[in-house]
Amino acid sequence: MQFISMVGGFLVTFALLSYGIGSISLQRFKLVSPGVLWFLSMGIVLDIAATVCMIIGSQNTPFTIHGLLGYSAFLAMLADVILVWKIYINRGKNALINKPLDLYAKFAYGYWVIAYFTGSLLVIF
Repeated sequence: MQFISMVGGFLVTFALLSYGIGSISLQRFKLVSPGVLWFLSMGIVLDIAATVCMIIGSQNTPFTIHGLLGYSAFLAMLADVILVWKIYINRGKNALINKPLDLYAKFAYGYWVIAYFTGSLLVIF
């Protein structure tokens, strides 16, 4: 495995941790706080960096099953973060989230976690 791909693997793990902290905090407290925004946004930034590293280090085309699964999970996560930022901008600090956003945030996080572990298993095997 190339070094740049290993860097991508570490970055995607940090993205999982960051996005997980933000998402679980959002679901637990139902509040859009600056901390939640920071962790969710950092998860996006780290996932973009990880994706770029893995594409550069991969011998395959970026359009494999692993890649498409990762891209779709990233888009679900990105949509979640955009919706949370929209609530923060419109309603201010510590705004409550509504039920549909709470449900979507759970879906996006769950899908991203499934994509993370599926991708890891595809790479291992």
